[in-house]
Amino acid sequence: MTSRLAALALGLALLAGCGGDAARQAARETAPRAGERAEERSADGAPRAQASRTCVRVIDGDTVLLDGRERVRLIGVDTPELHREGTPVQYFARQASAFTRGRAEGRAVRLEYERERRDRYGRTLAYVYLEDGTFLNLEIIRRGYGFAYTRHPFRHLEEFRAAERAARKAGAGLWAEPDSIGVGIGPPV
Repeated sequence: MTSRLAALALGLALLAGCGGDAARQAARETAPRAGERAEERSADGAPRAQASRTCVRVIDGDTVLLDGRERVRLIGVDTPELHREGTPVQYFARQASAFTRGRAEGRAVRLEYERERRDRYGRTLAYVYLEDGTFLNLEIIRRGYGFAYTRHPFRHLEEFRAAERAARKAGAGLWAEPDSIGVGIGPPV
């Protein structure tokens, strides 16, 4: 760890010695913020990954509960609503929730963040990686259990859009023809 800090300091010193404004700006952006160690931020200033955590419960397809009672909303993915007050369960919500539960519940996960760490409901916003390296946010979209949530910009936006297009084209998950997944398209004739 100290060797990485020394290498970072040396690199920043060399860049600063070049006298450019860009070097000084880069040094400011990668410097740790109050209460953080230098290695907790990536080059773009976003917080880096945390140590392994345990997913203790899946709340719905795009929200999990970690050890320590931390609610985590997966960045860039939106699954059909399972628990929205005053609203019936949405199409494919149970399947999306079951998929996330099967992949993450009771297992170790690793989180990565964007600059914005919390949503308006106080949940942690994160990318979730499984022990085997699977990028859960992307896998949900790739398998057709959710949509690319593009309301706010994020690092993997184009990758998530491409995954959604591919899932739609393949008829994966919620993009399948309704009768092909055991859901009737209307009353029996």
